[in-house]
Amino acid sequence: MNDTFLVSIATFVSLAAFVFYMVWITTKKDIIGKTGLFLVIANGILLTISMILRTVESFKMGWPRAPFTNLYESMVFFSWSISWLYVLFEIRYKTRVLGPFVTPVNFLIIAYTALEGPGIVKEIQPLVPALKSNWLLAHVITCFLSYGAFAISFGASLAYILKGDKTDGIWKYFPDKNLLDEINYKAILIGFPLLTLGIITGAAWAHYAWGSYWSWDPKETWSLITWLIYAAYLHARFVSGWKGKKAAILSIVGFMAVLFTYLGVNLLISGLHSYATS
Repeated sequence: MNDTFLVSIATFVSLAAFVFYMVWITTKKDIIGKTGLFLVIANGILLTISMILRTVESFKMGWPRAPFTNLYESMVFFSWSISWLYVLFEIRYKTRVLGPFVTPVNFLIIAYTALEGPGIVKEIQPLVPALKSNWLLAHVITCFLSYGAFAISFGASLAYILKGDKTDGIWKYFPDKNLLDEINYKAILIGFPLLTLGIITGAAWAHYAWGSYWSWDPKETWSLITWLIYAAYLHARFVSGWKGKKAAILSIVGFMAVLFTYLGVNLLISGLHSYATS
């Protein structure tokens, strides 16, 4: 059994989690909801083991490294981050309503890796010189934990927008909109400082690798755009008391920026970070 096989299994597990949460939201049967949560936990465990196996294998090959150094490995860690952060939020707020909105994002990310989408290279390869830095670990961990938190805020925001003022049908089972707004806010409150640390450690890494803290590389630029969107969200909430629909829309825009910063830039725009696709 190797790490890529476990990621393939995790793809089906994450899809099953999404299916169970969709069934739960229409039936409200507790056992179905608990099964959905169990599957999210299983996904997180499978990805944890896969990353450990990949790290061990890299040491055996004489190329020791953390399992975050190309697009394939970073997407696995992205899914891992979403899984465990979702588990924490479901347990903390005692609501499963985010499941149908967060688990499909998780499934699409891990399916992209398993199906070898554009830019995915599963084989372990020697590190390029730019990646041989102790800053790599801090930069990638903080960035992807922030992305995972923003995925949670995206799910809460989407649920808020779709529910609107509806009170009948399945919408009566959704939590109060104030709770969805709070989850959105708390997730961004976790993600924003982590993204800030990710940008700072990335600048330190850039100085080590290329001799400059900031070069307006496309990924750096879009990281700054993403940071500004979430900074605007927090500023609007603290200063102007933004809540509800406007805050939810801004959160959704922020997560779209996250996805473009991560995937769009890597796949569509050439720059210093292009090694992430090879």
